[in-house]
Amino acid sequence: MSLRIGIVGAGANTRLRHIPGFQKINGVEVVAVCNRSHESGQKVADEFKISRVFTDWKELVHNKDVDAVCIGTWPYLHCPIVLESLAAGKHVLTEARMAMDLAEARQMYTASKKSDKVAMIVPAPFWLESEAVLIEKIREGFFGDLLEIQVRGLGGQYNPDTPLHWRQRRDLSGINIMTLGILNETVRRYAGHDRSVVAQSGLFTPKRQDPESGQLRQVDVPESIGVVSRLEGGATAVYHVSSVARFGDSGMEVYGTKGTFKVSGDQCLVAGANDQALKPLEIPAGRKGGWRVEEEFAQAVLEGKPVTHTNFEDGVKYMEFTEAVNLSLREGRKVELPLG
Repeated sequence: MSLRIGIVGAGANTRLRHIPGFQKINGVEVVAVCNRSHESGQKVADEFKISRVFTDWKELVHNKDVDAVCIGTWPYLHCPIVLESLAAGKHVLTEARMAMDLAEARQMYTASKKSDKVAMIVPAPFWLESEAVLIEKIREGFFGDLLEIQVRGLGGQYNPDTPLHWRQRRDLSGINIMTLGILNETVRRYAGHDRSVVAQSGLFTPKRQDPESGQLRQVDVPESIGVVSRLEGGATAVYHVSSVARFGDSGMEVYGTKGTFKVSGDQCLVAGANDQALKPLEIPAGRKGGWRVEEEFAQAVLEGKPVTHTNFEDGVKYMEFTEAVNLSLREGRKVELPLG
């Protein structure tokens, strides 16, 4: 069997990871690309030796030579392209930030359940090397009952003079707030689902220059957010995410009744009940994880293997969390989950 993939939206991550990743897999071919303009699409096609360039994504989706659609657009197009692709009998891989809001995410999930095609979301990429071993240790009780989870996503990419980015526009990114959704997706892998959330946010540069018009435009996505979540298992998770924390870092700390682990960058430290200090996690040969998005998607399509990172049901869960956070911000209260 072979798998012919069409690319809709050839942004940075698609060019860096998805196209090269697919082109390395035997039996997989990237046969078409559609970008924001024919010129930019042709540039990508020339760079990666892709044979066809489309200017209308619907024509690509319905082309008989395309078996699967990789969606690398901004979130405002994820839902319509996914729905059109599934209706056309195509497999779909869509970028993270699954949808503009929970309603769209549920619509996408419903459509995927009615289809026999693979529907996958690009997963949260954080701390994959140690993930499988840590989750196994949690299930074995090495850390005991989980009590406290601290999550940091601190970056300083947007100083006051930085032009407006699509991630700072709700008309393009919806209710998604920086990396909050994919950080929540990561926490869920270890600790399960949320029971309630309360949130507070900050916006320090309310207007930025629109790079297309050159005019000042309102920023309507927070630049800093703090969320306290109570999980179904009883643990408390505290998130602090910022796009204005210069020299900030990202990481997760998990504290249980018996042990602790901390992940940050490519480092993972653990301590068990009898340990007096944290020490580097030993990962057995063959157990180290990593980025294998394109491989997993191809295996799901060609071999029927289950999607582990990340299916549409997982996406709905983190979109529900994100919706609850936005509701808490609007109404200034704790929000119980699940949402109706």
